[in-house]
Amino acid sequence: MDVSRASAVMTIGALAPLLLLTGCAKHADFVELRDQLSTVSRSQDQDHQRVDAVLRRLESVERVKDAESGKARFEELSARLQKIESRLVKLEESAGQPSAKLDAAPPEPRPAKPAKPAQPPEAGTIVPGVPGITPTSAFNLAYNDYLNGKYELAVSGFQRFIKDFPGTSLAPNAQYWLGESYYNLKDYVRAIQAFEYLVAEYPGNEKVPAALYKLGLAAAETGDLVKSRKNLKRVLEEFPTSDESKLAKNKLAEIR
Repeated sequence: MDVSRASAVMTIGALAPLLLLTGCAKHADFVELRDQLSTVSRSQDQDHQRVDAVLRRLESVERVKDAESGKARFEELSARLQKIESRLVKLEESAGQPSAKLDAAPPEPRPAKPAKPAQPPEAGTIVPGVPGITPTSAFNLAYNDYLNGKYELAVSGFQRFIKDFPGTSLAPNAQYWLGESYYNLKDYVRAIQAFEYLVAEYPGNEKVPAALYKLGLAAAETGDLVKSRKNLKRVLEEFPTSDESKLAKNKLAEIR
């Protein structure tokens, strides 16, 4: 039993003895009074229902408020996370990883320092990777084939020497005698290529005058007299005191 009904019962209980004692109350009056008390009780029940409804609405409002508060908190944390990510990106850029602009000119490359040329091994030194053979012995094998007229073997020997010992002091000589071997095989085109390579790659070598002279001879053999005269004149102009200078002068007199 709730408070309103208990109150009504207590009220009836208090009034009933009074009416019976006085004896002046009629039955109709009692019924009317009971009806009024019942009405009051229903009114109080309705008030309690309204209060319950208000309490439920308040609870709903509180839940919505909590949800909105959580949403606001989430948005706040997201904003802070974005700020942290932006700071990390800036730190990476300042550390040497800047994002390149499309309209920015690329930085000028710094000139690379020239590498120091490797010191060629001296003649008679054993070269790693080729057990039991030195640059000198390899050169002599090919040169002996040339002296014995075995020009094809000499070509193979000098080519192998140039491949295996490109940085030695004997490399220019091997290039020259490779050209001489081709010349003796009457392969004038390859002879010209070998002599031109020597002149271009070793311009200060002692074999350059002889290579220019043989270039003149090989070019004449191919019918290119312009090229022949050009190389023979170079011997006269650039190496006038060489042994090949007189030979070049005589050859020029022949092909004019």
